[in-house]
Amino acid sequence: MLELYQFSASAYSEKVRLILDYKQLPYRTVEVTPGVGQLEVFHLSGQRQVPVLKDGSEVVPDSTAIARYLDDKYPDRPLLPSEPQQRGLCLALEDWADESLGAAGRKVMVGAFNQHPRFRTAVLPATTPDLLKTLVEAVPGDVLSFLGTGVGYGPEVIKAATRSLKQALEALCLMLQDRPYLVGEHPTLADFAVAGMSFYLKFPAYRYVDLPEGICDKGVPGLADDANYQPFFDWRDRLYADYRQVRTHEPAATGPTTIPLDD
Repeated sequence: MLELYQFSASAYSEKVRLILDYKQLPYRTVEVTPGVGQLEVFHLSGQRQVPVLKDGSEVVPDSTAIARYLDDKYPDRPLLPSEPQQRGLCLALEDWADESLGAAGRKVMVGAFNQHPRFRTAVLPATTPDLLKTLVEAVPGDVLSFLGTGVGYGPEVIKAATRSLKQALEALCLMLQDRPYLVGEHPTLADFAVAGMSFYLKFPAYRYVDLPEGICDKGVPGLADDANYQPFFDWRDRLYADYRQVRTHEPAATGPTTIPLDD
C-alpha cells in the first residue's frame, strides 16, 4: 500500500491527499510530528520536508513530483489535460498555487495565531498532549507577533500576504464563474493544488484529517468569513464532497519525530 509521510495540517500534504482520493488509490498516512530528530525522513528521501510518498521501493518527495509520479504510475483519472494549451494552463496554475497561495497562506496563519488561540492548536497533531496544547493556547499574542517578526513574518509581511490573498481569491471567484473546474470540464492538478493550498485559509467542513473538534469550517478572519470569497469556498466544498474521502477509521501511523516543513 502507498504510504504518505505527512503533517496533518500541511496544505501540501492535503494537496497530495486530495490527489490520492481523486485517483481512488488506497494509502496509509505516517504522521511526522513536530519535535527534534529528522533522521528517518532524511534517510528515507534524502531531504527533511513533507510530504513524501513511499510506493514499494520508490520514494518520492515534493507534492508536485508526487503528483507527476502518480499520474505516470497510475494513469486512471489523469491529473494533466492532454490538450497542450490546457496542459500549460494547468501547470502554471499549479505552480502559482504552490508558490503564491501556499506561501501567503502560511503568513496569514501567523496573524490568525496571534488573534485566536484556538486556531493555533488546529495545526498541532491530534497526538499532541493536552498540556502542550494548553500551553500553546496560553502564549500571549504579542509574544507570537514578536517571534513572527524574528522569522520574517511580522505585521507588515502578514498585511501584504493578506492583500495578495484577497486578490487571489477574487481572481479565483471570477475564473470559476459558470465553470465546474479551473481548466476544462474535469478536475485537474490545478484544482487540487488550489484547493489544497486554501487549507491554510479555511479548514474543510468535515474531518477529512485528524484536526481538533470544533475547528472544521473555521479559518483566517477577514478571508474565510468574507462573503465576497464564499463562491470559491463553495466550489472547494463541492470538490471535497465529490472526491475527498472522510477518513474516520484509519489511525495514522506514528512516524519520525521531526519539524515538518512543506514543499
